[in-house]
Amino acid sequence: MPIRPENKDRYPDDWPTLTRAAKEAANWRCACTGQCGRGTHPGRCPNRHGQPAYGTGTTVVLTTAHLNHQPEDVRPDNLVVMCQGCHLHHDRAHHRVTAALTRAAGRAAAGQLALEAVADLAVPREPVLPPAAPAAPAPVCGEPLPFFTNSNSTQSPEAHP
Repeated sequence: MPIRPENKDRYPDDWPTLTRAAKEAANWRCACTGQCGRGTHPGRCPNRHGQPAYGTGTTVVLTTAHLNHQPEDVRPDNLVVMCQGCHLHHDRAHHRVTAALTRAAGRAAAGQLALEAVADLAVPREPVLPPAAPAAPAPVCGEPLPFFTNSNSTQSPEAHP
């Protein structure tokens, strides 16, 4: 996968040598054995560099994925040679986060409030209701008690002794 210019300094100077050596060690075949999470290939992915990809027929381009998404970490157990499909699928959650941050930075630069500033407005909350008035007690012998008024009654409270 192409290295974005703003991330170029995060890779070691010998990255081209490291990634080529990894691809040669993988015999120029995708070495993903399920790390991508696609679930489309049992065992090792069959895609080979420069050949048509299974399922799509697009030309396979081998890449070297960092399992922990940290380009500075070039330990062999953190690097896996993957076809572009496996690599993109492996990075999908990471890409969602970085894309959201990039969009938020663009909106902030244009003067829009940051998400944190308006997040509370978008969160549904239970309405705050005033305390309920106490219910009037049940009528005694068909008559309401004298200290409660009945809004449906045409009689005034004074009419009840």
